[in-house]
Amino acid sequence: MKYIYHPEALAEYADAALYYEERTARLGADFTVEVEDAIQSILKAPDRWRCIEEDVRRYLVRRFPYGILYTMEQDDVLILALMHLSREPGYWRHRASR
Repeated sequence: MKYIYHPEALAEYADAALYYEERTARLGADFTVEVEDAIQSILKAPDRWRCIEEDVRRYLVRRFPYGILYTMEQDDVLILALMHLSREPGYWRHRASR
């Protein structure tokens, strides 16, 4: 199984990594490692994490206050959002209608 990012999710990922790197050297790299580890866990068992809305599931990233919101497509995992947990819930919903 492989994964793809919604373009807005990829932008969130880049913005978050840059934010952490600007705060402390190597923290952006640490964030990236945690997110990539999370994605590998999702790919191993995509139906393991709970549904938060219809077929959208959430994986909580370790060490950082982020959730990866994703759906399972035919042959892919579609990452809809890399959401900071203090963001307004549901801001990403329009992305699910792809």
